[in-house]
Order: sequence, then C-alpha cells, then structure tokens
Amino acid sequence: MTQPFHDAVVVVTGASHGIGESMACQLAAQGARLVLAARRADELDRVAVACRAAGAPSVLVVPTDVSDPTACAALIDRAVAEFHGIDMLVNNAGLGMWSRVDAVQDLTIFERVLRVNYLGAVYCTHAALPHLKASSGRILCVSSLAGRTGVPLRSGYAASKHAISGFFDSLRIELRGSGVSVTLVHPGFVSTGAQGRNLSADGTPLGVVPIRMQDAMSADECARRSLAAVAARKRQLVMTARGKVGLWLKLLLPGLVDRVAAKAIADGK
Repeated sequence: MTQPFHDAVVVVTGASHGIGESMACQLAAQGARLVLAARRADELDRVAVACRAAGAPSVLVVPTDVSDPTACAALIDRAVAEFHGIDMLVNNAGLGMWSRVDAVQDLTIFERVLRVNYLGAVYCTHAALPHLKASSGRILCVSSLAGRTGVPLRSGYAASKHAISGFFDSLRIELRGSGVSVTLVHPGFVSTGAQGRNLSADGTPLGVVPIRMQDAMSADECARRSLAAVAARKRQLVMTARGKVGLWLKLLLPGLVDRVAAKAIADGK
C-alpha cells in the first residue's frame, strides 16, 4: 500500500474533532509528522494520543484560534521550529450557521463565521507559503458544496465557503511553477459529531442541525477521499453524485437547482 505522506510534516487545523481528527489519524497511520491545531487543548491532547497509537512518529499540539492572524503565524512558526519545514497545510477549521437571513438577531454572526472559515485559512496559508514553496508542498482546503452554490438557511456559511473558492482558485494560479499544489474538496453533509460548531439566529450554539445525519457521509470517509485527492494533487473534488449533477444543472437550469436546494433542506437531507 502506498503511503504518500510518510515522514511528511502536516499541519492540520480543526484537528480536535470530526474531519480534522479523522484526517490526523489517517495521516498518522501513514507515518506523517503532525502538527495539530484547534482551540481546545484537552481535545487536541486526546487526538494526539490516538495519532501516536496509530503510528505517527511525532505529534505537536498547538492550541490555536485561527480567527487570530497572530495565532496563525505562531502556529506555523512552532511547526517550523519543531520540524524544520512544512510539507502540507490542511485548512479544515470551520464554523457553521443555520438561520434565515431575516431571522438573524446578531449580525456579528456573519463576521464570526467568515473569520474562522475564510480568514483563518488565509492567515494560515499566508504564513505557511514560504515553507510550502521550499518543500514543493501541498495545500488542502476543506470547503463544501455550499461553496459552489447557495443553500437556504446557510447564507453566512455559504458566503464563507464561496470566499474560500475564490481565494484558493486565485492562489493556485499565482503558484503555477512553484511546485505547490492547491486542492479544494467539496463535501456534502458530513457527520462530524460537532453540532456545537453551528450557530443559530441569535449567535448561540445550535442544539441539533435540521438534517438527517444518518444519511450523511462519515468523517472517516470524507477524510479518506480528501487525502486521496491531495495526494494526487487534484485541483478539486466534489464528493457526491448529487453535487456533481447539481453544478452542471446550475449552468443550464439555475432555477431548478434553487428549487432542489430548498426542498432538500426542507426535507432534512
């Protein structure tokens, strides 16, 4: 079995749960040297134990709030000081939002989601770029199908993911000839077990998302497909057949896609 990330230094944001945790453990099984970042040190320590058990030769835990540019720069500095370089950056930290726009009671929600989902990825990437250029490394961004098309009740989240697509598609062009690849992955709904990472109309954590999560992709499967895409240095990966068809239909029948999206959310799928 090939192990494209053996001995690679990989920084993973949002590593304390869900997709980030699954990616970290799968990278560990390939023998990657890991830098795990998220806000909660206790959860990072738990994931670090699992990664060492899975085979990671070295794991560095760096509690980080990616909405803070100084913290993102410090994360990259710690990684380089420990491992003398970076081979891959995984921008995975995320914050969700579920609300109609006309029901939003706290407009700062939009800024909070944007700072974590979009600016956090920008801050980490900007700090890591010199080191990724030196290693001809990889950038992996976990986006969403909501980053390619609008989704009702998810305006702030969709906007942040659209911003990610614009930024990293532009960056990819700038990096032509540098050896650095940029891979965007667009999952549909993923069962991450992190419902508290979704905000409601008043800015408080959403108790239960209005989606049948038993129908969602598992975090492990999403991580596996994402790592395969970045190993192959693919431009992007749309993970569901419905998503792929929907993007084509959006070009031809955008009104139909709007109706399908509205129905899917209303039906909880």
